[in-house]
Amino acid sequence: MQKPLKILVVRFSSIGDIVLTSPIVRCLKQQLSAEVHFITKNLYKTIVNNNPHIDKVYSINSSTNEVLNGLKNEKYDYLIDLHNNIRSFQLRTVADNYLSYNKQNFKKFLLVKFGIDMLNNKHTVDRYYDTVSSLGIKPDGVGLDFFLDEKDIVDIGIYNSEYISFAIGGTHFTKILPIGKIIEICNHQDKQVILVGGKEDFDRGERIAAQCDNVINTCGDFTLNQAAYIVKNSNFLITHDTGMMHIAAAFKMKIISVFGGTHPQLGFTPYLPNPNNKIIQIENLNCRPCHRYGKSKCPKNHFKCMKDIDVSLFRK
Repeated sequence: MQKPLKILVVRFSSIGDIVLTSPIVRCLKQQLSAEVHFITKNLYKTIVNNNPHIDKVYSINSSTNEVLNGLKNEKYDYLIDLHNNIRSFQLRTVADNYLSYNKQNFKKFLLVKFGIDMLNNKHTVDRYYDTVSSLGIKPDGVGLDFFLDEKDIVDIGIYNSEYISFAIGGTHFTKILPIGKIIEICNHQDKQVILVGGKEDFDRGERIAAQCDNVINTCGDFTLNQAAYIVKNSNFLITHDTGMMHIAAAFKMKIISVFGGTHPQLGFTPYLPNPNNKIIQIENLNCRPCHRYGKSKCPKNHFKCMKDIDVSLFRK
């Protein structure tokens, strides 16, 4: 009897990108009956620790040298590099075969700099699938996975029986609505709004909650997985272009997402979306997208992509 393939999947960061690898991990396990290992940064290992399709998780603080000897001893058949940077390329020697994700950076450059779209509206997950197509892996149509366990359960009985979650964070300024806009959106809702985010979002959450009638700020109070539990049990999620958007997509729930300096054409919309989803953006603004990942300030100093958002579009 032939032994199963042993495969190491690499994605070091960030939250959303790691969640987007979950269909690949699942298909490697289910379609090849492979032994699947995963390597990421310590900061993000809780995203994959509960995944039943992953047999072993490796993690690093900053350098692959921290785990290199251990990885070499695993004797992998394949290294599937879904990160594709210098750090991940350094791991190519731990496996007999190396498959690498094509980021299509030149096509993204053309879209950002010249508005030339050659990406063909192809989602990042589908480009991940392209990476493993030579192994016979085919999309299974199931979507994303995100797994919680008992320690991720929090007491939501302190909130109203029906509530809306709002992920107010974002990795860059141009991904985040101005506070005034978030306050308007919250005050347009007919249900309690629970703000979710990290510690870096706490002060902004406090300013928002102070000017709204029925808003609770939980930013920084919970782990990522606990915040995901709050989101999962809400009526729907309002979110920027964030990792929580992709976690909510894994829950198959309704998502209202707003895109500012980034753009859905870059391939990071909710994957296999709920039919009730909305994507809100300023159409035909010729300075969008200003960057693939967002920027620390508006390059044009007007920030129309967020300031001109119509808050009435966020109503239920």
